[in-house]
Amino acid sequence: MSDLESPDAMPRLIAFLSLLLQKVAESNDPGRRIHPPQRISVFHGLTRPAISIQSYLERIFKYANCSPSCFVVAYVYLERFAQQQPALPINSLNVHRLLITSVMVAAKFLDDIYYNNAYYAKVGGISTVEMNFLEVDFLFGLGFNLNVTPTAFHTYCSYLQREMLQQSPLAAMEDDGRPQKLRLICFNEDEASHQKQELAV
Repeated sequence: MSDLESPDAMPRLIAFLSLLLQKVAESNDPGRRIHPPQRISVFHGLTRPAISIQSYLERIFKYANCSPSCFVVAYVYLERFAQQQPALPINSLNVHRLLITSVMVAAKFLDDIYYNNAYYAKVGGISTVEMNFLEVDFLFGLGFNLNVTPTAFHTYCSYLQREMLQQSPLAAMEDDGRPQKLRLICFNEDEASHQKQELAV
């Protein structure tokens, strides 16, 4: 079984991704510091949503029923999007829509069974028409570069794991005080070769 699927790994990953995205969003918020001009897009809301990034990501995790790997791949997509679209940095006005869209696109790309856009729209609190527009804009923003190689996937897993351990070193200790083996390894050796074939397709 993937360590991502263990009961405590996913809540920790969700909490960490939320913290990471919140820091990025707040650092890019207009008025925080001098930024190059930011383009307004379909991802921007008029105001900052009332729901926190962590609550929103927990909601997506609870209702989307996508594989745990989708959250790592969604993070890869968000980073690619930010690199490809420097005039559209992730901020508090667009992070929620980018999140729901990146998870939905990751689920469609990775999972054999996934929900349709109307379902993700309900989970995300937006209309189906808006979800459709977000998906198209996100795909064009990525240049349709959706493939994540096994090497890239493991690199991102390792990065997230290291960062999580640095954020909460006490959570990385065994009951007897010894350093814990890394728990957020995305696949054990038995699954690695099978998953590499699936990801490379």
